[in-house]
Amino acid sequence: MSFLSELFGTEKPIIGLVHIQALPGDPFYKGEGMDAVIQRAKADLEALQNGGVDGVLFTNEFSMPYEKHVSPVTLAAMGMVIGALKSSIRVPFGAEAIFDGDATISLCAAVEADFTRCLFTGVWAGDFGMVDRDIAVTLRLKNAYRLDKLKLFYFVTSEGDACVGERKTADIAGSLLFNCRPDALVVGGAAAGSGPAGRLLEQVAEAAKGTPVVCGTGCKQDNIEYVLTRCNGAFVGSAFKADGLFENPIDEERVRRFMEKVHMLRGGQ
Repeated sequence: MSFLSELFGTEKPIIGLVHIQALPGDPFYKGEGMDAVIQRAKADLEALQNGGVDGVLFTNEFSMPYEKHVSPVTLAAMGMVIGALKSSIRVPFGAEAIFDGDATISLCAAVEADFTRCLFTGVWAGDFGMVDRDIAVTLRLKNAYRLDKLKLFYFVTSEGDACVGERKTADIAGSLLFNCRPDALVVGGAAAGSGPAGRLLEQVAEAAKGTPVVCGTGCKQDNIEYVLTRCNGAFVGSAFKADGLFENPIDEERVRRFMEKVHMLRGGQ
């Protein structure tokens, strides 16, 4: 068994995403105040937990367009949201400052997260220009903060971006295993709600050689059987929302129906 069983109580965890609303400094922040942001996150958290997810991940999903180096105000606001909800969290939780591995590690240290995921490595080109991560600095930061128990889920794809050098995803996974020793690998699609194309999950799982592989985007009730037979769980966001729309709040009944199917597929686990 992997660390997944110890952390989540299952080898096939479903991790629900708490998409934090736009924050002060973000272009689409409406200025309604942090209390409103916290209340929306609290409602989503409760819906996910009541619906039966195995873990939750807090992300600044509405901080679009995403920053290559997340600003201090965003980290402070995320810390405020998670801190305000800490006593309400009943499952293992993680935090992610999108695109910025170093900021993500700092955030996890501040909120005492159990795990995280991020685009920790590589050079990528897309809508936000060139995103160049320095995993050597990131892992040394993790060590400096003594985050020995923090589990890192590494993206081997970047939503909508192309890997500079046109390396194949399976090759990226293989070199990550040797150079960085990830706790788990994450395979995503072109955007939130869009799943990996073709046989990508199978190819990465084969290259991973036993390291857990998790679906990062696009996992829905109608494809969860496919996902769980090919990898070790999924992060789920849009599929849990009212009408399956990215901008909507979490629908507890949708979460419950999804998790009922997951429990059936996991043999009642």
